[in-house]
Amino acid sequence: MSLVFPRPNTSVIGKKDKRLMAEVNASPLKHFVTAKKKINGIFEQLGAYIKESSAFLEETYSNEELDPVTTEEQVAEVRGYLSKVAGIGEVLSRRHMKVVFFGRTSNGKSSVINAMLWDKVLPSGIGHTTNCFLRVEGTDGNEAFLLTEGSDERKSVKTVNQLAHALHQDEDLDAGSLVCVMWPKAKCALLRDDLVLVDSPGIDVTTELDSWIDKFCLDADVFVLVANSESTLMQTEKSFFHKVYERLSSPNIFILNNRWDASANEPEYMEEVRRQHMDRCTSFLVDELRVVDRAQASDRIFFISAKEALQARVQKAQGMPEAGGALAEGFQARMFEFQNFERRFEECISQSAVKTKFEQHTMRAKQISEALRLIMDSVHIAAQEQRIHCLEVKEEREDRLEFIDKQLDLLTLDCKSKIKKITEEVEKQVSNAMAEEIRRLAVLVDDFHIDFHPSQVVLKVYKNELHKHIEDGLGRNMSERCSCAITAALQNTQTEMIEGLKPLLPIGIRKQVDKMVPRQCFALSYDLNCDKLCSDFQEDIGFHFSLGWTMLVNRFLGPKNTRRALMGYNDQVARVPRPLAITPVSTSVPPFPQGSMIQEELMVSMVSGLASLTSRTSMGIIVVGGVIWKAVGWRLIALSVGLYGLLYVYERLTWTTRAKERAFKRQFVEYASEKLQLIVSYTGSNCSHQVQQELAGTFSQLCQQVDVTRQQLDDEIRDLNSKIEQLDGLQSKAKLLRNKAGWLDSELNMFTQQYLQQGR
Repeated sequence: MSLVFPRPNTSVIGKKDKRLMAEVNASPLKHFVTAKKKINGIFEQLGAYIKESSAFLEETYSNEELDPVTTEEQVAEVRGYLSKVAGIGEVLSRRHMKVVFFGRTSNGKSSVINAMLWDKVLPSGIGHTTNCFLRVEGTDGNEAFLLTEGSDERKSVKTVNQLAHALHQDEDLDAGSLVCVMWPKAKCALLRDDLVLVDSPGIDVTTELDSWIDKFCLDADVFVLVANSESTLMQTEKSFFHKVYERLSSPNIFILNNRWDASANEPEYMEEVRRQHMDRCTSFLVDELRVVDRAQASDRIFFISAKEALQARVQKAQGMPEAGGALAEGFQARMFEFQNFERRFEECISQSAVKTKFEQHTMRAKQISEALRLIMDSVHIAAQEQRIHCLEVKEEREDRLEFIDKQLDLLTLDCKSKIKKITEEVEKQVSNAMAEEIRRLAVLVDDFHIDFHPSQVVLKVYKNELHKHIEDGLGRNMSERCSCAITAALQNTQTEMIEGLKPLLPIGIRKQVDKMVPRQCFALSYDLNCDKLCSDFQEDIGFHFSLGWTMLVNRFLGPKNTRRALMGYNDQVARVPRPLAITPVSTSVPPFPQGSMIQEELMVSMVSGLASLTSRTSMGIIVVGGVIWKAVGWRLIALSVGLYGLLYVYERLTWTTRAKERAFKRQFVEYASEKLQLIVSYTGSNCSHQVQQELAGTFSQLCQQVDVTRQQLDDEIRDLNSKIEQLDGLQSKAKLLRNKAGWLDSELNMFTQQYLQQGR
């Protein structure tokens, strides 16, 4: 089929081409570069944020002092985000714009790539047919090199001929192989903007189109179909892009009708042929593939001469006019068309690459930041709720502590009053009981039965046993009189103390406190110490005639005054001062009343005078006897003397050991009663002191329990203060991290608006 090439209409080259020339210096590819830099920066910040959040959650979860404010699932979830974001960041750092050139063999794909690169990078022209996939990528080095698939060996190339020779010599390469041509970025500006160009073998030389698409095309941003304008769009080319369309959603496709310089040979048919190609290509893109609408189709179909554009750009790079590379008339229009393709291509691939490479990761980053924001929000809320609970518990503990302090002060005063009252009652009761027992001491002594003998050895043993008998008897009798009532009163007071202090104690301790009441464990101790109290007792169990002078004086004056009177008499007789030989009396005996002493002194003085009178002269006795003799007669006197003698003999005969024991007991009762009277007050005080000590001990134990409770409350308040402080820190940190998530989300929204929604 022959085509007619109409003459070009120079009027068509107007404002559109001039506008494109003005925009040629501002490359749209920078849009992708800045977007990549921006999204990489966001993901670096996101990675640091996730790392910080993960450390915070793990530290919070492992804090045993606080109730959990985060869950193990949340910790694991955030830890999982670390590897995901790191992987995404690594992928993003390798992202680049990728364009794949397809077409039939010798349609000029390599020439188009070389023209776009402004240099002869790939072998092209007669005899140079691309037999595998060639990936052209920029390198920061100054030397070009090759990398074959499955090998890291760098094969150095300096010229296109070396590249063609290296590709021709590699027998392991097939049509499905990939060779990376690493070309210095310093030699080609287009490769500086993360652009990768992929040249392919002719689609008419293989049937493995499906594997090609899966291997090389799924991540392509733009497909460029290089067609031959000297022929029509072939079914082979259409079939390939139908397969691409099946695997990719709305692929970006450009159609280049190459070798349009041939149309200059038949200028009269140029417009008609151009229109035919445009209609067929538009129908293919719009009706068959449905990738663009008719208004957009004109920006996807171009008529160029790649060989002519390459020669012009090489001429310009060498400092010569670019028109020197023209192959036919209408060069300038074709050159503008090629530049228009480049501009539209750059705009499309930049927008498409930003969307395809970054949109999904941007959405994923937004999901992660939103998930982290929700986690931090939940941590903040949980910490806040726990903090409020801790504040409430702390306030309750402080109120409880204040209540305990106030109640303890009141109960202390009340218990002191009760202790004072019961001790006074005990002292009074014990004193009264002991006074009563002293009055009944003779009965207790009469109940004492043990062998008695007036010898000193036996008397010593007798006294010791008597002391024990009185000690035990008085203690037993006092216990019977007082102990039950005192113990009952004591237990009642203790029970009142416990019941008063119980509300101040925890429930678990209250049952233990009940066991503190002494049921049978407390007993009063009446320490009378009779052996020491009566240790200076001196018995007088010698025979004394009842009508003898000493006994008569004794009846008249009493034992003490008799001894004093007789001793005074002896002093007057001997006229030498002598101490009184009487039983010592305790210094605690109160002094005699003044009136009684005067009377006793008068009686002692009278008897002493009488005794002194009779001792001065025996003559007086004779005179008195004579007087009595005359008055009553000698028979009465003899009878009286006989009776007196008989009475003396009777008493002397009846002064047995039994009588001596009775005299001993009587004297001991008199002496012990006097001594015991001296310790009545002491014994009462001693018993009241015992009760006081018992009650004070009980109250002290209760106070110790209260102190333990107070200490527990203090410890709880201190722990709560520590928890509240930690929760404040958790809240602040969670709030800060939540705000960071919001800031990252706003950054992602700005990125979306600036790069992903631009041009929609």
